[in-house]
Amino acid sequence: MDDSSLIWDDGALVTIDQRELPHEVRELRLSTVEQVIDAIKTLAIRGAPAIGIAGAFGVVIATAAHTTDGVVDVARAEADAARIAEARPTAVNLAWAVRRVLTKVPLGADAVLAETLAMLAEDGRVNRTAATHAADLVQRLCPDRPLRVLTHCNTGRLATSAFGTAIGAMRVLSERGAIENVLVDETRPLLQGARLTAWELAEAGIPHRLTIDSAAAWAMATGQVDCVLVGADRVTANGDVANKIGTYGLAIAAHHHGIPFIVVAPESTRDPKTATGADIVVEQRATAEVTGFGGVTTAPGDTEAFNPAFDVTPAELVTAVVTELGVVYGANAEGDPDAAIAEFARELYGRGWMPGTAGNISVRTGDTAVITGSGLSKGELTGADMVTVRIADSAPTPNQQRKPSAETTIHTAVYRTTGAAAVVHIHPPYATAAATRSSSSDALTTLRITDYELIKGLVAKEPDGTYPTVLDLPVFPNWSEVTRIGADIEAYLLENPTAAPVLAIAGHGITTWGDNLSQARDRAECLEALCELVARTGRRQAFAARNPNETLEIGLTS
Repeated sequence: MDDSSLIWDDGALVTIDQRELPHEVRELRLSTVEQVIDAIKTLAIRGAPAIGIAGAFGVVIATAAHTTDGVVDVARAEADAARIAEARPTAVNLAWAVRRVLTKVPLGADAVLAETLAMLAEDGRVNRTAATHAADLVQRLCPDRPLRVLTHCNTGRLATSAFGTAIGAMRVLSERGAIENVLVDETRPLLQGARLTAWELAEAGIPHRLTIDSAAAWAMATGQVDCVLVGADRVTANGDVANKIGTYGLAIAAHHHGIPFIVVAPESTRDPKTATGADIVVEQRATAEVTGFGGVTTAPGDTEAFNPAFDVTPAELVTAVVTELGVVYGANAEGDPDAAIAEFARELYGRGWMPGTAGNISVRTGDTAVITGSGLSKGELTGADMVTVRIADSAPTPNQQRKPSAETTIHTAVYRTTGAAAVVHIHPPYATAAATRSSSSDALTTLRITDYELIKGLVAKEPDGTYPTVLDLPVFPNWSEVTRIGADIEAYLLENPTAAPVLAIAGHGITTWGDNLSQARDRAECLEALCELVARTGRRQAFAARNPNETLEIGLTS
């Protein structure tokens, strides 16, 4: 059941032709770039994670095709990669996966293949983790009863590479004995629900019924649905969700009937650089998909059609977006970034990491960021206490009710120089103390922490697949003018684009960032745990002052 639906075999991508299901399980073997593009465009391969990985395999094929005597024609390989990325514009995973493997093209096809195979292995792990988080949430929201779940389109191993997202959550729930029945939307116009989801649920032994899309709202009204589980092709910075056409209508009906509407997707589906759903390009598909089916015309020959492949569900209609990192929008934060920041601030205040008015949190929203207001107790924040600022110059946008946090320039410096979607600046005691002891009043210093397993949580893998055993934490001087600190941080990150997503300011806490608030917070927890280990074991760590250029040894003890 967990076998991958995407296999690399002797220079070709082998998969199941989803156009032929459920009547025929036909193998599709793709050995050229044109074949990969055609398979993605014609939905022989479909599902956001699946087309992303297929696109990466396409780059492997392109790189091999443009290699002569061991030398890669990088420009031609990149041109083919660009065509692959444009095959379906709405699903962000395709462009994300192609970008990820493009960095390996100059190293040759084998290097691109190694990165793609790593991505393939990650997908199965990511899906199972996200599915488990989603199942946990469903059971918290709908406890103590077998569940009637409604789903739309296809989100199983065919749409990913293994296990699935929303269907993965149903599999976890079924393993727990928590599924009574799944109501499967046909999913017009290509019937991915009828052809694919019903087939996968039968394969998994999960009881289900098929219904027409337009009956879903009535099923909710008549008490036949406890929750809705769907996937996503793109999630914007504010939590809007692009998914298969018909999803928006389900969300409206679920909201009206008070039914949880939960989106399950990998982190790669989240797009922090797109502010809202209004900025998403929705793919328009062929008229023939609506005017006929299976080669049989069902409408007059000259009939025009409106055939969007996707729709966009506003964040306020989404109960939660769940990824491998847990609930990243909604549930407790109600899909509102302002409320999410407030909730995270209250949590960190409770740990003593944002005492009084200290510390600040922000979330990227396209070309702006939402950040905590100045001079407010972090234990009492609400969504109304947030300020929207421009990332380009840190200035508040018009008509703001409060002043932004004084450290705004630190946050915007991170956003301008990294792909971060969220930044956390807090004052955990061990990390703050360790950084301060290794700091200089007028120069950047580096605290080096070595040989702890937790370092893996803060550093990227080396090209050979191993993790570094060293974390170099930059510690910036605590200038009285915070804008100067922001300028120092921006210059450092521009000079060190692969630096770990953590930094410290002498006597002034630490700053971490990530693809969402959960990840930024988790990295802060990891750094704090590392510094506590150093302190409690009394191990000596090195720090180097950038000016003057020397290395000193310090003992960090409790």
